[in-house]
Amino acid sequence: MTDNNLKAGDTENTNWRPATKMIHSGISRSQFGETCEAMYLTQGFVYDSAEAAEARFKGEDDGFIYSRYANPTVEMFEKRMCALEGAEDARAMASGMAAVSAALLSQVSAGDHVVAARALFGSCRWVVETLMPQYGIETTLIDGTKLENWHNAVRPNTKVFFLESPTNPTLEVIDIAGVAALADSIGGNLVVDNVFATPLFQRPLELGAHVVVYSATKHIDGQGRCLGGIVLSSKDWIDENLHDYFRHTGPSLSPFNAWTLMKGLETLPVRVRQQTHSAARIADLLAEHNAINQVIYPGRADHPQADIVKKQMHGGSTLVAFEIAGGKQAAFAFENRLNIIRISNNLGDAKSLITHPATTTHKNLSEEARSELGISDAAVRLSVGLEDEDDLMEDILQALDTV
Repeated sequence: MTDNNLKAGDTENTNWRPATKMIHSGISRSQFGETCEAMYLTQGFVYDSAEAAEARFKGEDDGFIYSRYANPTVEMFEKRMCALEGAEDARAMASGMAAVSAALLSQVSAGDHVVAARALFGSCRWVVETLMPQYGIETTLIDGTKLENWHNAVRPNTKVFFLESPTNPTLEVIDIAGVAALADSIGGNLVVDNVFATPLFQRPLELGAHVVVYSATKHIDGQGRCLGGIVLSSKDWIDENLHDYFRHTGPSLSPFNAWTLMKGLETLPVRVRQQTHSAARIADLLAEHNAINQVIYPGRADHPQADIVKKQMHGGSTLVAFEIAGGKQAAFAFENRLNIIRISNNLGDAKSLITHPATTTHKNLSEEARSELGISDAAVRLSVGLEDEDDLMEDILQALDTV
């Protein structure tokens, strides 16, 4: 296989803008010069000689060994994400939760301390709150919107900070630069789950974060086709922390899914910008409706952390969080009345999707924990898709008529 980006003799331009990077970065063409990236559905690779195999395993030859370690198609996806995120290196994984777990567990040991914002996706919170303590890792959950809480939670053995921003499902926004500066001051690392903002609207590494994770299942695929995740950081961090963990625990991404995710990246800017435009209009519509108690949307002036949104985000969100007057019964009646918008716990899809977090994604939290996070029985999370925004607003209004 030969590396033949764009055309013979060309090299990748680091000054390309994001939309161009998402189409052309990382391409590694075979001898056939294909236009669309090749899909290498193989488990292993062969060597010209026993000496060549030895050199490969000793690291003296950069070729591939086994698709659990690395694969040409997966590597193209990783390089494209690195170009988009501004990262030196990455490892693509089988799911977003595989990426989150690897990013956290690969850099801590028994006796270390992890501080995390309490507003996390249910499975992320389980990893921090339940799994880590089983292996002797101390953890503290805080209200991450207040920077002083991060300072107050630091212990002599604090090694990692972890947060989502915007958060799932209430769309809180956390000061990434402030937390990153604190992590630097204690010699720790900040891991940011950037899935809600996407790399288009927020660049955590530029804000000082040390590691960024994505569920590529969401906006990167964007069409409900496959699972995937990725961890991005400096080459030193990947080599020192993630490399061996990844090789020996086996969370690798399949070549087919990597190829699908690359195709998703090509349309990411078009999709996310349209979805965000529609979401902003829907948020404004909901804010004026008498059946809605509260709307939370990054980009609106009434967002609780509007000043931080303005400082660190370049756009709003494809997600809208809101509370319906009348509690769980009214929320269920609203969801059941929708015709275009479908009930699903996924997000970032071309199809508009809605979920009731208290009974789905965050159902395993105690009632007290949900209350702390602002996840009431009246709260719903809407992921806005690519349907005509007027059709979506009409669908929402007719459903609200039943409340």
